[in-house]
Amino acid sequence: RIKKMVLNYNEFTKKLNMKKSILYIICMLLATHTTLIAQSTNTTVSATSEKEVKQVIQNMFQAMLQADTTLLKTCFSDKVIFQTIVNKLEGVVIKTESINDFIQSIGKQTPNVLDERIEFGAIQIDPLMATVWTPYSFYYKGQYSHKGVNSFQLVKLKEGWKIQYLIDTRYK
Repeated sequence: RIKKMVLNYNEFTKKLNMKKSILYIICMLLATHTTLIAQSTNTTVSATSEKEVKQVIQNMFQAMLQADTTLLKTCFSDKVIFQTIVNKLEGVVIKTESINDFIQSIGKQTPNVLDERIEFGAIQIDPLMATVWTPYSFYYKGQYSHKGVNSFQLVKLKEGWKIQYLIDTRYK
């Protein structure tokens, strides 16, 4: 009778281990499937977001080139911070400019005077925030003026992506 109980116990253990193995395999398959779906969705959202983020920045430079203050205003959040890093003899100075002053100065130009030619560098995107690095060369009335790097922080608002913070460097 003990021998029969041991055989039953061994058979029970084998069946239990088999059920655990099957359950483990099912869980792993579900986890893998869920991860793949999430990655696929994130890639799609990220590609769409990157395109939208780039478009806001391109709109800003297009608005500058065309002296289009209406388009320019659509690029910024209500509380945007606009700064420039200037390397002076006495050291580095960070100048803060009012966005309204910037927009007014653009509006005083004629089209094709302010031509900032950018390249997209590093782009990092979170569902609500993006960071974009754009090296640039600036031309005034067709003549090279200076070069530098722009660093953009954008936020995803109800209306879409908006520039919240822009800081740049300038070199001859």
